[in-house]
This record gives sequence, structure tokens and C-alpha cells, in this order.
Amino acid sequence: MENLPLNFESIFTVDCIIFGFDEGELKILLIERNEEPFKGWFALPGYFVENTEAIETAAKRILYESTGLKDIYMEQFYTFGALGRHPQGRVITVAYYALIRLNGQKDLHPITNFAKQAVWVNVKDIPELAFDHSRIFRKGFEKIRNKISYQPIAFELLPEKFTLTQLQNVYEVILNKKLDKRNFRKKMLSYDILRELDEKQKGVSYRAAKLYKFDKRKYAKNFHKELSFTK
Repeated sequence: MENLPLNFESIFTVDCIIFGFDEGELKILLIERNEEPFKGWFALPGYFVENTEAIETAAKRILYESTGLKDIYMEQFYTFGALGRHPQGRVITVAYYALIRLNGQKDLHPITNFAKQAVWVNVKDIPELAFDHSRIFRKGFEKIRNKISYQPIAFELLPEKFTLTQLQNVYEVILNKKLDKRNFRKKMLSYDILRELDEKQKGVSYRAAKLYKFDKRKYAKNFHKELSFTK
């Protein structure tokens, strides 16, 4: 192996796709860039990694600086290194995704100058993004679309207490298809990982539905293999 140059510095970034589900819509978090290149464009939260920090540390820092959000679990899913993906030279980016619970619209407050604002946008209404961020988004969306079919990640998008209709809505929005209501509920209840609560919806104009909770302990104890949630 050749020795690295004395002044060697790695130049790479971290980009984050943050998914949220609110009022029947799947959304992602975007920032409006406040500096060149692509000033005024919307982009995924992301920035350069400092030479003195680990990638995971950088991901948390960058997300906080561009949105004001803290303590979000993120999972690394892909590395993008195509030539020409950054107009200022060869820059590799490590991409992360996260699923968070949205209880109404969250107030987002960037604390850095490189982000003018941060907003939640429906995945169906995403504009053309800066750099290759549209490609990064499509790759991340494909990742959760595949994963939701065999792992219980849908529950990360829901409130702690939810209805079966809300649960089905998450699957339908992510998979972009209608699911048979009877079959979906039968399958979900058959896994015995949902705990029925002695509570119903409140403040709704229609007939209140029963509320459920996802039993993480029972899932971890009883299932050591992937489940088929949608087939």
C-alpha cells in the first residue's frame, strides 16, 4: 500500500433523507440552500464532514445545524461517488435515511447560514433538487419501500397509539398501491405483535376506531426471521 501524501485530506459529505408521515401523507425534509453552488435550490440536509469527526457524528451534527432536530436514529444506506456529481470537484457523499413520527407540522429552525429554511414536502411534490439529490432520494425511497415489506419499520412513522387504518395508510402510501382491508388486518393481527388498547380515537367526526400499540418485545422474542407484511 502506498503512503498517503503528507497534506492528504478526504473530501466527502453526508446527506440525510428524513421521512415523516402526517395526515395520510409521506413527507421528506428539505432545506433551501443559502450558498453557492445551487443557492436558492431545495436539497437534502447535508454538508461536508470535518477531518476530525466520524461520519456518524457528522451526520448528527449536519442534521441538527440544517434543521434543529436532535436525537434521530439514522441508518447509512449507500455511498454516491459518480464523477461530476458536485460542480466544485470530486466529492463523495455517504447517504443516511431516518423515519420519524410527525404529530402535526414540526417547527424547523436551521442554526447555520448554509440553510435558509427547512420544510416538510410530500414525496409526490418534490421539486428538482440540487446536486444529485433527486437520485439519492429515489435510492432511499426504494430502500424503505423494499424494507417495509419484511421489517416492521412502518411503526416508526406512526404515533405510539394508532388505528389499523392509519397503519394500512402507511403501507399504501409507501408501496403506492391499495391493499385489501380485510386481508391486511387479518395478517397484521395474526402475527400477534399488535397490542389492542382499551382506548379509541378522540376528537374525530366519524365513528372512533380502536387504538393499538406495536409490541416491540413480543416481536423481538417471537420473530428471528423476516416477516412478509405485504404478501
